[in-house]
Amino acid sequence: MTRNARLTTFETMDAANVAIALAGLVLAATLLGVLHRTTQGRARSIPTRWKTDSRIVSIDGVALGERATLLQFSTEVCTPCKSTARVLDDLAARTESVTHVDLDVTHRPDLASRYRVLQTPTTLILDADGAIRARIGGAVRRDIVVAELQKVLEPQKVLAA
Repeated sequence: MTRNARLTTFETMDAANVAIALAGLVLAATLLGVLHRTTQGRARSIPTRWKTDSRIVSIDGVALGERATLLQFSTEVCTPCKSTARVLDDLAARTESVTHVDLDVTHRPDLASRYRVLQTPTTLILDADGAIRARIGGAVRRDIVVAELQKVLEPQKVLAA
């Protein structure tokens, strides 16, 4: 085998290894993207250790709803925050004694830190006592918010079901 033939073989092997590595990276990135997407917009119940100190009375002087509050953490430049605000505003307007509060985390980083807000939008569903009952990270889906809100507004029916 000549020197030129050996170089061509090594160059071909290197190109094949690079192609395999790139394909692996694309596959890994795709899987991580799908995993991330499936976790967005889902409601999570709040861990017990947060429930003891998670009561909220008012936010920047805005009174909470009599029965429930939809507390949205957002930023001015967040595109999904605008659609989330529209959904939450509509639900609050259609549901008696429910209030929507939109809080810009760039003006209140202390609250973002206190409630562990790592992305915007993040929505907290509070009961009448100001206790956090559910947390939704990412853009909300109306049906998920309605289901979580029903748990807060009608706990007897949920427990009986």
